[in-house]
Amino acid sequence: MRKIILGLAVTLDGYIEGPNGEFDWCFTDQDYGLKAFFTRIDAIFIGRKSYEMAQQYADSNNGELVPGMPAMVEYVFSNTLKSVKEGAELIAGDSIAEAGRIKAQPGKDIWLFGGASLTDALMKEGLVDELWMSVHPILLGSGKPLFRTQDTRTQLTLLESKTYETGLVSLRYSIKKE
Repeated sequence: MRKIILGLAVTLDGYIEGPNGEFDWCFTDQDYGLKAFFTRIDAIFIGRKSYEMAQQYADSNNGELVPGMPAMVEYVFSNTLKSVKEGAELIAGDSIAEAGRIKAQPGKDIWLFGGASLTDALMKEGLVDELWMSVHPILLGSGKPLFRTQDTRTQLTLLESKTYETGLVSLRYSIKKE
């Protein structure tokens, strides 16, 4: 079965966006493992707000959501959008059931790109298998936290860590399943 991998940039104090939605603190001066990560995945899960933000970014960056990202199936989870760009698939209704169905299909792993609500729902249902965090050496002090309050503890196993000269630390964990 495919894995769902939550892969995000995060500040040392746990934020994925600044207080005004900014992500200008993210390092873009080198690859930071993305090229290797892209060989592992062939699909992306993204929530509505993240999708809309990503489309604005892509529109001003030659259509690229992330520099060097190969073509892959984009699944946009939203109950309010009526349409998505060509090549993307809109997932409405029971997002948990649909995510499970897609995960069970043959293919490479799936990148959970974002959306706090989507991430929260998939984490609570135990559908996320790995966390790949690019921890940036900055304290924002406020913004959008990576994780919302959880009812239970989540045990992790370190799979890989890499430190870059910029101070960015890449951490990859598997999520222990009960």
